[in-house]
Amino acid sequence: MREPVDPGPIPGWRIQRATASASRLQIQARAFYNKMEENQNQEKSKGNWHDKHYKSLMLIPLVLLIFSFAYMGIFYSQHHDFFLKDISLKGGTSATIYETIDINSLKNALVQEFGEVNVREVSDLVTGEQIAVVVQTTAQAEETKLFLENYLGYELTEDNSSFEFTGSSLSESFYKQLLIAILVSFVFMAIVVFILFRNLVPSGAVIVSAFADILMTLVTVNLLGIKMSSAGIIALLMLIGYSVDTDILLTNRVLKRQEGSLNERLWGAFKTGMTMTLTSLFAVAVALLVVKSFSVTLTQIFTILVIGLMFDMLNTWITNASILKFYVNSREKSE
Repeated sequence: MREPVDPGPIPGWRIQRATASASRLQIQARAFYNKMEENQNQEKSKGNWHDKHYKSLMLIPLVLLIFSFAYMGIFYSQHHDFFLKDISLKGGTSATIYETIDINSLKNALVQEFGEVNVREVSDLVTGEQIAVVVQTTAQAEETKLFLENYLGYELTEDNSSFEFTGSSLSESFYKQLLIAILVSFVFMAIVVFILFRNLVPSGAVIVSAFADILMTLVTVNLLGIKMSSAGIIALLMLIGYSVDTDILLTNRVLKRQEGSLNERLWGAFKTGMTMTLTSLFAVAVALLVVKSFSVTLTQIFTILVIGLMFDMLNTWITNASILKFYVNSREKSE
């Protein structure tokens, strides 16, 4: 056998390099564990704050909900409906004139003749110049056309204008069908939620949050004086889907996942849900700015969605989250 060769003394520079590497590793490991501990402390402080105040936070949506019920009661007693309706839901004439017209003067003349009217301009998306004027009245198409021709001083033809008339009976029938569609969709949504969670409290929290989104959105629309069209009611149908989406995410994370504490599951659901909602809100807000100058229909849809998504954040992450937290804590104490 060959005798092992003595490598001799290790050079000092190698010892210094090894010592420096070990020191760097220790520093990095210490920084990593410090960061983990800091994150855990932050999560704990957030949880402690929410544990102390989540019941008090419920007062915010509760006050808004009581105000919404009171306001809608007063509004219904005054208007005999839950919102103001435009021509598409009430009946009347919609005229589009492809000319440059002084809107204020035209509106004053129309109000004196017909009373209830709606006048707005359609602008070019790039230049912002007026390219058309939309006039809506409750009068017949022939009556509206005759008045406009006398006011403008020239004949309105297919080349420079378009007229649409909707009868009151047809509009009322269409309005009732849209309301039935909202009611049916809400009922089926409630049934699906109960099937998913099979528990009265979590399922009820989802339904209450979705209902509050729609109610508060309607109150805001009425306060802003927006006249609802068929497009607005369709936007409310879309809002049901947006509302339930984040509520189901939250309820599923809190009740069906076991890893982590209750606060950790709530915080994880909050980060995911807020990312979803803010992404949708940003996209809808940008679309609203783009279509506002040339499309009444899309403008109303996106306006209602923006309002509804804002209320959805409130009702999901305060109303629903607080109810779920109270429910889970009560269940754990009873066990």
